[in-house]
Amino acid sequence: MSKITREIEIDGRKLVLETGELARQAGGAVKVSYGDTVVLAACCTAEAREGQSFFPLTVDYRERTYAAGKIPGGFFKREGRPQEKEIITSRLIDRPIRPLFPDGYVNEVQIIVTVLSSDGENDSDIPALVGASCATALSDAPFQGPVGAVRIGKVDGEYIVNPTFSQLESSTMNIIVAGKESAVTMLEGEAFEASETEILEAIEASRDAISKIVEAQKSIIDEVSPVKAGFTPPKIDDSLMTEVRELASGRITDTFKKALGKQERSSALKEIRQEIIDRFESGRTEDEEDRSSDIKEAFGKLEKEILRCLIRDEKLRVDGRKPDELRKITCSVGVLPRTHGSAIFTKEETQSLAVTTLGTGSDQQVMDELEGEYKKHFMLHYNFPPYSVGEARFLRGPGRREIGHGLLAEKAILPMLESKENFPYTIRLVSDILESNGSSSMATVCAGSMALMDAGVPLKSTVAGVGMGIIEDVILTDMVGDEDHSGDMDFKVAGSRNGVTAIQMDIKVEGISREVLERALEQARAARIRTIDELEKAIPASRTEFSPYAPQLATLQIKPDKIGSLIGPGGKHIKGIQEDTGADIDVEDDGTVIISAESKEDLERAEKLVRGYTDDVEPGTLYDGTVKKIMEFGAFVEVLPGKEGLVHISELAPYRVGKVTDILSEGDSVRVKCLEIDDRGRINLSRVAALTPEEVNEEKKEHYGD
Repeated sequence: MSKITREIEIDGRKLVLETGELARQAGGAVKVSYGDTVVLAACCTAEAREGQSFFPLTVDYRERTYAAGKIPGGFFKREGRPQEKEIITSRLIDRPIRPLFPDGYVNEVQIIVTVLSSDGENDSDIPALVGASCATALSDAPFQGPVGAVRIGKVDGEYIVNPTFSQLESSTMNIIVAGKESAVTMLEGEAFEASETEILEAIEASRDAISKIVEAQKSIIDEVSPVKAGFTPPKIDDSLMTEVRELASGRITDTFKKALGKQERSSALKEIRQEIIDRFESGRTEDEEDRSSDIKEAFGKLEKEILRCLIRDEKLRVDGRKPDELRKITCSVGVLPRTHGSAIFTKEETQSLAVTTLGTGSDQQVMDELEGEYKKHFMLHYNFPPYSVGEARFLRGPGRREIGHGLLAEKAILPMLESKENFPYTIRLVSDILESNGSSSMATVCAGSMALMDAGVPLKSTVAGVGMGIIEDVILTDMVGDEDHSGDMDFKVAGSRNGVTAIQMDIKVEGISREVLERALEQARAARIRTIDELEKAIPASRTEFSPYAPQLATLQIKPDKIGSLIGPGGKHIKGIQEDTGADIDVEDDGTVIISAESKEDLERAEKLVRGYTDDVEPGTLYDGTVKKIMEFGAFVEVLPGKEGLVHISELAPYRVGKVTDILSEGDSVRVKCLEIDDRGRINLSRVAALTPEEVNEEKKEHYGD
């Protein structure tokens, strides 16, 4: 096949799709270029394994450091375990593509996207998603795409399609929209308290570019005319479905209407299903095949059908709530004695324990990405142990889902944190999900917001999140697991009272109308504010004092040319301060000095010593100095490390002094005032000028008598 190329212009830059030249043995392969950022996407399929019952789609997005002209750091000079950006982008690609495969398709599909070139201005995630869509459509898989995707930013009130990294620095919004020509299928992003109207406007701003991207892919697909593998959706035997419906329909309906808890409902449904299986088995002859798996499939289909009908027709949910009703919320803070901040957020059968730990600059996470290295001072880590859903499974490291949920909650809270300059602590927030029945990522936002305030971290506003769902135009507030499994949309919205800070939406159907989406956003806003009301009953604002177990921090700003004076030859000065006080000192290139210590006393001593090496002696300023040398005409006093001045004998006391040693001795601590720094740089000090009027009178009385 000869090379096929399509070009479209988006925001003044060309998006170029090419196929037929690279990776020609893959089922489908597409190179996508945007600026000088280039990715290669390839898709291959394989026959289903025997007994396969789920769709094994795997998406792997990988970055090659050569793309940015770098060699990997560390001992092994090659790429290894995927980094956070790679994991998140893999999930980003998976989410709009997975729903576009037909139900019952269980062949293996693997999509691999490799970043070949990175220009440092255009993010590779959007070209990666577009390339994955086109490569999958060119393979033999029965993919019902293609889909397009763009990023939307907002700078100076204007919506920008695919903003560059530099534009995103001043953008109040960073939202990725994916979909077909006329329907949005995936939404992911963050904002600085955007209104619901702004979210809708951002989606609207994406439509034209997405339509162009989809049309370009279709043009390539039409020219290639890929041969699709035959696939006939599995169909449940009509007579079996009828029998299962007759036996189970009423009992399933009654179970859903009882508003049981998650475990009780699951057990009741399993019991009904097993009874039906046993009934069929008891009448099966040796020559007839085992139909247990078919019965389970029919039963599951019937469960979903009944749940959807109850919600659509009777507005009745599995736990008895109305469509716009929140589950009962309970909150508590300060639940752990030795942590810096802690909170528990419980929404009936969903529960998050969040713990805040405050650290210093040395605790920041160094992020080494294609676009460059930076330090991360706020980290949110989400854990989902198997006991949270009543299961016993091998405990492994965090998976893609945990990393994705944690990052979504991190995005929700980050805009409400003070800048690192105003709050120099490194912050680690950990959410352990203790129970889960829907929206555990949003429970993390709620618990995390409270744990931060409990630790004394200043938040601009309380942050909360809520999971929404849609079943046939019925919008469900605070969706639970069964509703998510049977629903048409999973929609998570987090933010403050003033607006949205993070949003994530996945649609399982062809598309959702703007009117329904608008209602869902408004219903989510109302639920979010009600949730914030509950959080603020537990802790209305950030504490004004830190835990006694948290490190004490101080931030100083020194002149950059004084950094050398602070560090000293071979690090002598800064090492000496740290050894003397036990404090840790971080010095940044702009002159920011962050001091941390175990106690307030050690912090103050370290701060004083740092100032000593970096401050200049100023006329009119008082100093607590140390007498270094006694002369006949006065005493030399060190007022700052390495900086001495003379207290002339006439400036020692408010009366005539015969000998300097009558007043001072070497090693004495003495409070002095700088009178002047003469034209030769000599520092002239006065003990008398540092005395209060009361102290002057007292010394005169002692010397002259009453």
